[in-house]
Amino acid sequence: MSRIRSAAIAVIAAAGVSLASAAHADSGTIRFSVYKAAFFIGGSGGEGTLTFRGRHYPISIGGISGGLAFGASKTYFKGTVRHIRRARDVAGVYGAAGGGGALGRGAQVIVMTNDKGAELQLTGRQVGLQVNADLSGMTIGLK
Repeated sequence: MSRIRSAAIAVIAAAGVSLASAAHADSGTIRFSVYKAAFFIGGSGGEGTLTFRGRHYPISIGGISGGLAFGASKTYFKGTVRHIRRARDVAGVYGAAGGGGALGRGAQVIVMTNDKGAELQLTGRQVGLQVNADLSGMTIGLK
């Protein structure tokens, strides 16, 4: 009986620690623009701002994609960053698989997560000619 009681206490303690650490995670807002050009293999780059706990942090964006992709575009993203404790938690590599296209103007919605658990929930407004069905990666760095 004491083993069951000890196991139950350990489970409750572990749940309490995970809830406490989740409660300390915070969220912020992010805005950035990305230029992308592709002919099967593509590259992208841009810059923007993370707003976290009332402060503004400049960020840089870089990326690469491969698959069925061609064209050139500029996308303006805005959204929320969740599950971060410090501004530097947003820095890292994000991956996505997807498809889409724009002729003139288009829209995008994307959710990505990095290795630190930061989750980006973004909406984007795209301008240019871009068609893609690819795997892509994006790196965000704090300047």
